[in-house]
Amino acid sequence: MSDSNTTHFTNPSTFILLGVPGLEAAHVWISIPFCTMYIIAILGNFTVLFIVKRERSLHGPMYYFLCMLAVTDLVLCTSILPKTLSIFWFNSREIDFSACLTQLYFIHCFSVMESGIFVAMGFDRYVAICHPLRHSTILTNPVVDKIGLAVVLRGGMFVMPHPFLARQRPYCRTNIISHTLCEHMAVVKLACSDTRISSYYGLFVVFCVLSLDVFFITLSYTQILRAIFILPTKDARLKTFGTCASHLCAILAFYVSSIFSSLTYWFGQKVALHFHVLMANVYLLVPPMLNPIIYGVRTKQIRDRLLQLFTHKGT
Repeated sequence: MSDSNTTHFTNPSTFILLGVPGLEAAHVWISIPFCTMYIIAILGNFTVLFIVKRERSLHGPMYYFLCMLAVTDLVLCTSILPKTLSIFWFNSREIDFSACLTQLYFIHCFSVMESGIFVAMGFDRYVAICHPLRHSTILTNPVVDKIGLAVVLRGGMFVMPHPFLARQRPYCRTNIISHTLCEHMAVVKLACSDTRISSYYGLFVVFCVLSLDVFFITLSYTQILRAIFILPTKDARLKTFGTCASHLCAILAFYVSSIFSSLTYWFGQKVALHFHVLMANVYLLVPPMLNPIIYGVRTKQIRDRLLQLFTHKGT
């Protein structure tokens, strides 16, 4: 293996994923919370999809976007966890070059898609609260389909240059990635050519996409809060704001972990490498795990259907 790590090559046949550098002895213990989060994410998101598909009363824009979020979360966590667990459990560290670039694409593509879905859900809440009488005429099924298609295309097109540029570069330093997954900048750092284009474009995607999405979500909730504050009674204000609570919690779970992970990666040079790796995994695993829990607990319609499902089974 040492020979392959120092050999000059243009396109390596495989990369070596180290896992969590410095904590190799604790890989089995680290795998326990990771595996638990993955199982919760899989069960929770499939439950949301099942309930929405089964209950015709839930066939509306908010729940269509929620189903898109569930599918995105399933793809996102499934694209990383099986390989991560194989590293932790079986020391299976090799990953094919093409498989590595495919994983890179899926991670960043579906992260951008998830951010776009939160913007769409924020727009849905804005229309529902600020223009309730026009909600069904503004957010028709064709409009929802177009919004969903735009979210998917934006994620796919914005991230497409990442694997394309990575494939064109020569790799002559090493094929060892100090990570559990093929994260974009972790792969770019292995190239022996000028990587400024990839680095700058990566920063553009992270900060441009996130900042624009956060701006539109903030704009939506500014209008929502204005509409809530002019309601006549406190109960009406609390009830209306309660319809946004689950969305706000999911937004915080996604953007706080995303921004914190990005800041520690780009500006935390003195932070230990294993902390960077763990934070990257937390950013990719925690939102898919929390989203179905948040919506299951905070959304009355889903909570009631879930209770009915278990009640009927028990009977």
